[in-house]
Amino acid sequence: MQLHTTTWGEGDRVALLIHGIMADHRTWRRVGPALAGRGYRVLAVDLRGHGASGRAGSYTPEDYADDLVETLPADAELAIGHSLGGLALGLAVRRLAPRRAVYSDPAWHLPAGDDGYRPEMFTQAKSLKREQIQTMNPRWEAVDVGIELETLRLWDEATAYDLVDIAGRDLLPVKPLVPSLVPIADPSFLVNKERAALLTERGFEVRTVAGAGHTIHRDDFDGFMAALDGWI
Repeated sequence: MQLHTTTWGEGDRVALLIHGIMADHRTWRRVGPALAGRGYRVLAVDLRGHGASGRAGSYTPEDYADDLVETLPADAELAIGHSLGGLALGLAVRRLAPRRAVYSDPAWHLPAGDDGYRPEMFTQAKSLKREQIQTMNPRWEAVDVGIELETLRLWDEATAYDLVDIAGRDLLPVKPLVPSLVPIADPSFLVNKERAALLTERGFEVRTVAGAGHTIHRDDFDGFMAALDGWI
């Protein structure tokens, strides 16, 4: 599927931004312009079932990865994927072949079992009110709360159900195919201490953004950009 794409900047270097579940390119509203200010031409997609991109009958991680390869240029200077976007980027990275990859709190392991992943954890968000989103994300700016309301309205909740099949599976990459950074939340419910140590052993650089929630770039924009030091 050809994905809806938003561009910031006109630099010679290309950066790719891939959002997480329930979001769209607007989650990068500060990151995109910041990278453009550093000389990048920044391309941010809306994944299938999100934002202005098409809806589909299938929402597997492989579907997302194939869409990225169909839509985005290969050999970008930088590719950043958050959560589900990090999982999709990991599956597409061999074909996209960016010079550097950043996996922000990636969804490489969804817990299973009674206390594990349930689609309702996400689909219930459809009914959230502005005040509830602000309470759940006290460090977000008001504009991000408004964006969240709009992206939830556009989001196809069927995407949450196709993730059930990967719950409990270990999808951590065996090794980085390109130089790779993994910024994680503090604490991270997707990359715990044991998985962070394993990623480090496998050749990834892991950096914790102290006090940040899962959507690091919204929760602590300055901390997120600082975590990218030396990678952008």
